[in-house]
Amino acid sequence: MPFARLSEATTPTAHIGLGLAAVGRPGYINLHRDRDLPAGRSPDALRDRTHELLDAAYAQGVRYFDAARSYGRAEEFLAGWLAAHPEADDVVVGSKWGYTYTADWGLDAETHEAKDHGLAAFERQRAETAALLGDRLDLYQIHSVTPDSPALADKELHARLAELAAQGVSVGLSTSGPAQAEAILAALAVTVDGAPLFRTVQATYNALETSAGPALAEAHAAGLTVIVKEGMANGRLAGDQAPAVVREIADEEELGSDAVALALVLHQPWAGVVLSGAATVAQLAGNLHAAVPVLDEERRARLEALVEEPEAYWRHRASLPWS
Repeated sequence: MPFARLSEATTPTAHIGLGLAAVGRPGYINLHRDRDLPAGRSPDALRDRTHELLDAAYAQGVRYFDAARSYGRAEEFLAGWLAAHPEADDVVVGSKWGYTYTADWGLDAETHEAKDHGLAAFERQRAETAALLGDRLDLYQIHSVTPDSPALADKELHARLAELAAQGVSVGLSTSGPAQAEAILAALAVTVDGAPLFRTVQATYNALETSAGPALAEAHAAGLTVIVKEGMANGRLAGDQAPAVVREIADEEELGSDAVALALVLHQPWAGVVLSGAATVAQLAGNLHAAVPVLDEERRARLEALVEEPEAYWRHRASLPWS
């Protein structure tokens, strides 16, 4: 599978990927976007910012880039960068289907994305992704699967996903919500002709939300590549927003809070790729220092005290404004 070259990589930064949710569209739920993004947030300005980030990430050893149909024009921006850099043939490209971007490049939309895990949505969005990324797509993931998602039980959809896998595109899923673990375990049971369908799982895991950990360990043991998103909890674990213990360890290491937050995820033995959601090159540089901190037993115990109940964590996340 295409992720083998990441798991075998010798450089620590190869295990940090770049997610494009924060720069593919003007609105998202990360904190402090007003000071992170260029004024106006026009498509051209965000295209330039995305390309700056991709340039910096590739130069520093990052080899996995993650987009989605609902990330505004992220796939388009990534496709343009790939076309301009044919030498970057070792990049692994992932995208997602299952949400449609509906904000029309605005910040005040009533809804920014609409969810649909049906077969027709897959067929439509697969064609849209193919038109942009073509044969550069390595991984196609069902976006934000929950235990009640019809995608877990739709045999016709499974057959179409298996056909895609037979064409060389790995099939995965991402999860969200307080029942991530349940969704992951249900996905492990999905088979087509006796073979497991999903080869990757992408889930939220960070110092505040660790409930998916045991299920991710089980997925890893079953041979799936685990991709971790929201390692900084949409900005709650970065900069001056970070809890005191994160800032204390960061000061001890002479690094940023973001590096400590991502280091905690990198220390999990099942973590294959940990996503940076950087919106600036400076943020990316800080994130890439996540390979540096030493988190011994004492430090991990201090960080474990931050864990929130999953329902409380996801309730707080749902309250974050699009900005």
